[in-house]
Amino acid sequence: MAANGGSYETILYRVEDGIAFLTLNRPEALNALNRQMTREIIAACQAMNEDPEVRVAIVSGAGDRAFSAGADLKERAATTGGPIEARAVRVRPGIAQHHRAIAAVDRPTIAAIQGYAVGGGLEIALACDLRIAAEDAKLGLMEVRRGIIPGAGGTQRLTRLVGKGHALQLALTGEPIDAQQAYRIGLVNAVVSRAELMDAALALAQKIARNAPIATRFVKEAINKGLDLPLDDGLRLEADLSALISTTEDAREGPRAFAEKREPVWQGR
Repeated sequence: MAANGGSYETILYRVEDGIAFLTLNRPEALNALNRQMTREIIAACQAMNEDPEVRVAIVSGAGDRAFSAGADLKERAATTGGPIEARAVRVRPGIAQHHRAIAAVDRPTIAAIQGYAVGGGLEIALACDLRIAAEDAKLGLMEVRRGIIPGAGGTQRLTRLVGKGHALQLALTGEPIDAQQAYRIGLVNAVVSRAELMDAALALAQKIARNAPIATRFVKEAINKGLDLPLDDGLRLEADLSALISTTEDAREGPRAFAEKREPVWQGR
């Protein structure tokens, strides 16, 4: 089943066979993030969370040159207002920022990265759960070269993912790394040829979508929230979610399908 997720100017959004496809769609500007795009990303992420058909999402960039080259610097240069107002917007609680909206999607998310994924573009990929890179991908946090610092989760999510040393080197030098180096430090889960990128992302999404939808959501919640908890509290969270899911129809269907030697039919309840 395919569905149109709404009318957008800077992104493409559709849902097909349980998979949401969110494509950054400003290829003429290397998919740079302007205010319109950030608003539309937030709207699409909210649509994912509200759509029971969505089991997994793939985020990608249109065109051949970039996943996203980060913030639209021309728009940023024309921005008025002081630092206090700018900071207030960035630290506002909830999902008022696009990277928080992506991270708040309660279904698994996959970034399919080609070309440049730098600055805010890399921060979008970091907000996703999994990342697959094409061989030509260049990933980095280049903000220090423009007199600024990463402001959409880069310093925090990157450090949690690859460790302090690698994060500091990327953020302090502003030099991007290639896909193979990104794989070696754990920044991406896999590297494939450009021609295979979307097929690889789709294959991974389909593997996830075949599983019980509540279970995949609870696994994501347990791992993501558990990272910020002491071990005992994380184990308690895991136990609570395990007990809760045991009451669902899907938890009964899984063992029944195994015993009957057939594929399970998930109800998502």
